[in-house]
Amino acid sequence: MTTMCLPPIIQGGMGAGVSCWKLAKKVSERGMLGVVSGTALDSVVARRLQDGDEGGHIRRALDNFPFKEMANRFYEKFFVENGKKLEEAYKALPMPTIKMNHNHLEALILGNFVEVFLAKEGHKGVVGINYLEKIQLPNLPSIMGAMLAGVDYVLMGAGLPTYIPGVLDGLAKWEKVSMKLHVTGPKGASASTSFDPTKILPGKLPLQRPNFLAIISSEIVAKTMIKRSSGEVNGFVVENHTAGGHNAPPRKVKGVQADAFSDKDTIKIDAIAKLGKPFWLAGKFASPEKLKEAKDQGAIGVQIGTAFAFCDQSGIPAETRKEVLDQCKAGTIKIDTDFRASPTGYPFKVVRLDDAPKAHKKRQRVCDLGYLRSIHITEDEHTLYRCASEPIDHYLKKEGEVDEVLGRQCLCNALMSLIGHPQVRDGYNEPVIITAGSDVLEVVRFLKDGDSSYSADDVIDYILGESTKK
Repeated sequence: MTTMCLPPIIQGGMGAGVSCWKLAKKVSERGMLGVVSGTALDSVVARRLQDGDEGGHIRRALDNFPFKEMANRFYEKFFVENGKKLEEAYKALPMPTIKMNHNHLEALILGNFVEVFLAKEGHKGVVGINYLEKIQLPNLPSIMGAMLAGVDYVLMGAGLPTYIPGVLDGLAKWEKVSMKLHVTGPKGASASTSFDPTKILPGKLPLQRPNFLAIISSEIVAKTMIKRSSGEVNGFVVENHTAGGHNAPPRKVKGVQADAFSDKDTIKIDAIAKLGKPFWLAGKFASPEKLKEAKDQGAIGVQIGTAFAFCDQSGIPAETRKEVLDQCKAGTIKIDTDFRASPTGYPFKVVRLDDAPKAHKKRQRVCDLGYLRSIHITEDEHTLYRCASEPIDHYLKKEGEVDEVLGRQCLCNALMSLIGHPQVRDGYNEPVIITAGSDVLEVVRFLKDGDSSYSADDVIDYILGESTKK
């Protein structure tokens, strides 16, 4: 197993592509835990190649992949010299399914290898990768790709990933691994998927089992993870509802799902501390005072997302970061927890820029990336893949209900647009969705006098109490 390193700061894994290798590398070089997002890395890396692979970084990473023919196939399929034309659509990968074809499995392995390799390149720091339990289908081959690159930590939230520790144990031994999938349908409906690395990769190499940190929202989930997991849980990131991205839903009151967060959603940190596992606190902890508060409660440190999301090394393009920072300085930015936006059904934090509501009212309902599709089993045992953000008539034909589609937005395409890789359809570009934590207004604290941007170093210096800003 990878040696357990306990840095005071974990940089959150924000996807897709916001927590890119450049950000994770910078954070890791400072002795903290830099984390890349594992969400949709097959598509992210394929689109970077189609944009010309500026700097040749992907080519360099693929040159270090241990199985050359596999790496070359992927590169030759997607690389476009000098980049595709802006009006041209990106060449797409197939959408994830229970039984993915060989080429798609290779793309998932390679995309994750590339991102982790580049994040770890040239330093001795530790690097993690973050996955969402709600995006199950790509996870097994994705984790294999990250492990081939020597990833030190796997982090996962947005669900109860009790199967992941066993998957890490199995893949480290090159064993076939399996997982039960979330499905809807008649009573007793079930589905599972498996991945055998020896059937995809032409040889075995020594692999280390990464440490596993479960991202949790309550002491109950922490206890469940320890009790029911298929292997060792090495620690926790304890994330409250002020964090960005997907949040755990509010706790039920008398068996009924609440539609707002309340004091009942306060996490009992003392109960988590008694479990004896290392843990970090997340959700509005980007200050030296909050770092001290976390340590006083027994935490190793804090996980920070929003502050890093808008720094120079983030995967968000400079013009978008500037727009957010300008509105933060003006005090006009708005953020709310949208209980309908995400097709997962989980609450999702959305930054409301001036033109965002208008853009998303006009958005075309489409599902062509499919990472957030759910699996539905019919009475006659047919397997259907559906997403509440797809065209309504398509969803209804798959035995969906109208009330499930209202207000949903295509996070897959919108987040790809956010990092500068929007799909183009007859001149239409998918509008951007920006997610951040509740403390987004406070990112201006990292700006030095006269500066219009800040770096990951500025964030780390400030949180560690080394800032010289007056």
